[in-house]
Amino acid sequence: MRRSVRYKRTLLVFLASALLFSSIVMLTAFIVDPLQHYRKPTLYSPIYTTEQRYQNPGLARNYDYDTIIIGTSMTENFVPSEVDKALGGKTLKLSMRGSLAFEQYEIARLALSTGKVKQVLWGLDYFALKSTQDNQGPFPYYLYDNNFWNDYKYWFNESTYEQAIKGLYKQIKTGHKQSLEYLYNWDWSSTFGKELVLKHYRKAQVQEVGFGSKEDSLESVKASFERYIVPLLENNPGVEFKFYYPPYSILRQVVWQQTNPERYENQMAMKPWMFEKFNAYPNVRVYDFQAEAEWTYNLDLYKDMSHHKQEVNTWIAQAIGRDDAKYRVTPDNVNDAVSQLRRQVDETVVGPDDQLHRFRVSLPGAGDAESKTAPFTRKEMPGDGELLVPAKELAAYLGAVLEWDQATKTLRFKRGDNSLEMTAGGTGALLNGTARQAPYAPVLASGTTLTPLRFTAEALGLQSEMRELGERMHEIVIKP
Repeated sequence: MRRSVRYKRTLLVFLASALLFSSIVMLTAFIVDPLQHYRKPTLYSPIYTTEQRYQNPGLARNYDYDTIIIGTSMTENFVPSEVDKALGGKTLKLSMRGSLAFEQYEIARLALSTGKVKQVLWGLDYFALKSTQDNQGPFPYYLYDNNFWNDYKYWFNESTYEQAIKGLYKQIKTGHKQSLEYLYNWDWSSTFGKELVLKHYRKAQVQEVGFGSKEDSLESVKASFERYIVPLLENNPGVEFKFYYPPYSILRQVVWQQTNPERYENQMAMKPWMFEKFNAYPNVRVYDFQAEAEWTYNLDLYKDMSHHKQEVNTWIAQAIGRDDAKYRVTPDNVNDAVSQLRRQVDETVVGPDDQLHRFRVSLPGAGDAESKTAPFTRKEMPGDGELLVPAKELAAYLGAVLEWDQATKTLRFKRGDNSLEMTAGGTGALLNGTARQAPYAPVLASGTTLTPLRFTAEALGLQSEMRELGERMHEIVIKP
């Protein structure tokens, strides 16, 4: 009997202790409120965490603003005060690096539900509409709803306190009070430059081969847009939405075209499709910066193939603020914007001097026929204005027959009475049975055989002429 009483007493003490401990933790979380989930602090300087999925809901609920920034890491370098000047209003940045559309929807929905939002600046990346990316950990939905009863996930989550301690330590270490002006901004801590971008480019040419096998279907991407973008437009007719497509470096687009053509084509197809949807709402404007060659060809503006300097974010905000017709997408120019980007990708090549060059290859039509331009999907430039291009595509472009001997890695072109034979890796060639020396050897690259363009065309009875169209912009004209 005494043992039973002792057990009951121990159990009651344990339960009382657990309840007391839980109450203390809960009260501490409620009062200290590390993520500012309940209120903006008034008795102490705010401490912010860079874990955006956890920090943003409290900011959206408790801070003053009328303009929000939504998007991935491409939007992190916006400076709110500069956006204020460009767009007017008071801006709050709610970026989430690597975020997908459902995450952007959740934070936009929460901010819009406060009734404070008058305009939304939304950087829309194609990859955000995909469903096959989950590299940021589980999403904390409990911070985004108004259900007090599931806040226990906030009170008893050790990461809540860990993030607060890290933020406090950083503030003590640097001696600088944190502010929303440069929250999430990485411009100051990053290194930019052509050398870094080219390094990423060369690695991606190898590492991203085969990425297309994991690509979402175009129907899936469209469904994501319909589910996570359209409802916000429909439910908030009084809010101005300004969407823009971020300006990646041109090499980012080139690698997508070369290694993941499905993704590249889907991105191009989505632009006019999305604009048709956007255009149904009078409170939506769309801007496209992806073909702005002054930015996308200047690799010193980037830290890798995608991420640009803060000053580019400033230029974007200013262009949108003045509603610049150069970037504003309209029913009249939506397809032109896509065609312009395609041309740039088709023409871009990295030279042996590590400079970006643009080569346009044209074949004049016969009689009244229009000339055609070759969209070679893979190009290399060994030097002297010579291009190496895919042998199969070149043969089709020139109207030649191509044979490939896998055992000997030999190419055999035939066009009319002319024949040319070359072997990958060697500059020796046979032109109509006579030995010749090619200026550059054909190469095998990522499963594609590249052959020297001008030498091959001339050997098959055509002429080539290279024209200067401007700084590092050339046209190679192939003539009968």
